[in-house]
Amino acid sequence: MSTTTVMQERDVKKRTFMQKMFKIFGKTGTYTFLLIMALIILFPFYWMIISSLKTLPEYRQAIPTFWPNEVMWGNYSKAFTTANLGNLFLNTLYVGVVSTFASLIITVLSAFAFARLEFKGKEPLFGALLATMMIPGELFTITNYITVNQLGWMHSFTALIVPFLVSVFYIYLLRQNFMQIPNELYLAAKVDGTSDIKYLWRVMIPLALPTLISITILKMMGAWNSYIWPKLVANDEAHQMITNGLRNAFTDTTGQADYPVQMAAVAIVSAPLFLVFLCLRKYIMQGVSRSGIKG
Repeated sequence: MSTTTVMQERDVKKRTFMQKMFKIFGKTGTYTFLLIMALIILFPFYWMIISSLKTLPEYRQAIPTFWPNEVMWGNYSKAFTTANLGNLFLNTLYVGVVSTFASLIITVLSAFAFARLEFKGKEPLFGALLATMMIPGELFTITNYITVNQLGWMHSFTALIVPFLVSVFYIYLLRQNFMQIPNELYLAAKVDGTSDIKYLWRVMIPLALPTLISITILKMMGAWNSYIWPKLVANDEAHQMITNGLRNAFTDTTGQADYPVQMAAVAIVSAPLFLVFLCLRKYIMQGVSRSGIKG
């Protein structure tokens, strides 16, 4: 074997070794970064859980403990009864289900119209709708509050449901998904005498089901987490949402709050959303990813 061949083999082995080392260092750095970010994200949830299991004197200690000295499971039952969480859950669930169902109907029909139907002014109208996404939400809050007050809807479920039935973002998301469905299917259906509603129900909705599931989940989460608007228009006990009910439910007459019990209530409220996202996260990712590509 010549000297040149030996040197070439050494160079190849050296390059292979360096490539392996770079690959190992790259993966190590990536996983280390992901682990650090996961700890940063999960630590507030961990702190919420351990705080909900502490006594109030332990919670107020100058040096915090990272695990309760005495585990207070009773904080959860106390939180449920003190804040009347059963009634708050029912109010929030009612608003979430009704608003989500009505919003889905409006979103599906609007997205179908912009994706398949031809009518005068379709593109300018859709562009105008997209332009409204550039307007800060605070401006809508002010105008919606004035409108609701003038219509006499204050302190009612109507004020919590009607103003946010139309979401331009959801219409855009579903319209992009509908546009991926070949137009030949629609033309063939029209030749066979199929109505638009029947074609929408039989063809487009089943094909766009992941996106519809994503919209349903996001809409429910939005209703569940809503705070500012319910506090403005329906903060009475009969229509109070769960986020507003937790705000002052654990404060006594002296203004002192029982923070461990309040943390327990927050953990109870957060659990349904966490479980829904954990079980259905693939539908959210799949629906959003499919809607962003026009095929």
